[in-house]
Amino acid sequence: MRRVDYDREQYQNYRRGRALNEQQLGAWMSAFAAALPERRPLVGLDVGSGTGRFTPALARAFGPVTGIEPAERMREVAQAQAQHPDVRYLAGSAEELPVPSDSADYALMFLAWHHVQDKPRAARELTRVIRPGGRLLLRGNFSDHHPEPWWLDHFPRGLEADLAQFQPLHEVIAMFTALGWRVASFGTVTHPSDGTRADVLERLRLRTLSFFAQLSHDEAEAGLRNIERIVAADPGAPAPALAEPLLTLERR
Repeated sequence: MRRVDYDREQYQNYRRGRALNEQQLGAWMSAFAAALPERRPLVGLDVGSGTGRFTPALARAFGPVTGIEPAERMREVAQAQAQHPDVRYLAGSAEELPVPSDSADYALMFLAWHHVQDKPRAARELTRVIRPGGRLLLRGNFSDHHPEPWWLDHFPRGLEADLAQFQPLHEVIAMFTALGWRVASFGTVTHPSDGTRADVLERLRLRTLSFFAQLSHDEAEAGLRNIERIVAADPGAPAPALAEPLLTLERR
């Protein structure tokens, strides 16, 4: 997997390219609420918070949140455009979390785990900072539980390139259970439609998915041309909803 440098490649378009509409944000917040303890407030971490697309919503729903993001320019966008009185953004990474031990009730990693370079170290850090009984919400793709958006097959090597970024589910679970965690739940969340297929194409052109970093320029262009032909035939066709995996782990 080629590492994405978000300080150079995607920070300018990321917030627009990965924005959630109200229905999509609501679906995910409902799923997170069902996976977390009922008491409020909860102290949260948004690990790999990027431009803060979830961070303020987490604070509104559950309590104070620290967004932790290694890319300086992604943090700058979050600090300017994703503000909330109970949110702060800090430099850090999953391998080096800048918060005290046993200080968080939960952490969210939303499509961030596959970017972690030293996963065993990150698992130990998450174990350090999340209190006993706390939760880790891991919205990640897994090589054996992988949602396939309608556009993926239109790229040469599309599925192959995307799958290469992810671990199988059992490897992720084994890493955490060896540190004393248990699986609280695993299932899928229906991510509502992104609008029309033409809407999706417009966002794909921004190339704010790590998938694009795994393709050559020619492969990416060929795939986008393929999708353009599909969209041109019926630009108003709705993009289908997608069932996406969510693993919830509990620290014992």
